Amino acid sequence: MPPKVKYEKSQIIDAAVQLVRESGLENLTARRLASKLGCSVCPIFTVFKSMEEVADGTMAAIRHIYNGYVAEGLKSKPAFKGVGQQYIAFAAREPKLFETLFMRKQADIPSDKILVSIEDNYNVILQSIEDEYGLDEAKSKQLYLHMWIYTHGIAALCVSGMCSFRAEEMGDMLTQCFKGMIKEIAGEEK
Repeated sequence: MPPKVKYEKSQIIDAAVQLVRESGLENLTARRLASKLGCSVCPIFTVFKSMEEVADGTMAAIRHIYNGYVAEGLKSKPAFKGVGQQYIAFAAREPKLFETLFMRKQADIPSDKILVSIEDNYNVILQSIEDEYGLDEAKSKQLYLHMWIYTHGIAALCVSGMCSFRAEEMGDMLTQCFKGMIKEIAGEEK
């Protein structure tokens, strides 16, 4: 008879996310997770086959948290700016989770230079750019890439403690950069 399950999968993943939130993904070990749960490692491995499976579930949970921020940004008008502001907000409020998703060496470099695998809402965001600004897909991707790089820079500065911006300042910076980029990409005269 298999051992009785002391913790549900979701409880273990919630504890793992909390551990990552506090001390980063590099500290997600069976021993530290067991300590967080207040048990031995046995209950973890009753539910999961390996720590790799725990890490995969933890990453999925972190992406879900991030996607909540993106969903909030998509409600804004313009949605593209809202997503950028929420990206920075996620970095400021959840620095270790942000580092886990966006500041680790990636195994594979995406062929189109955009981390589509992490950005579950990528196609929704592209469509909002096309709809709101009348750009074709190629120009929308170009704008997305440039603005994502700029936005990521602000977010990284916030996470590292180099800068702290008020929401108004971030919004103004994103707007100014966006206006310049849209003129360049859309081919309007400067």
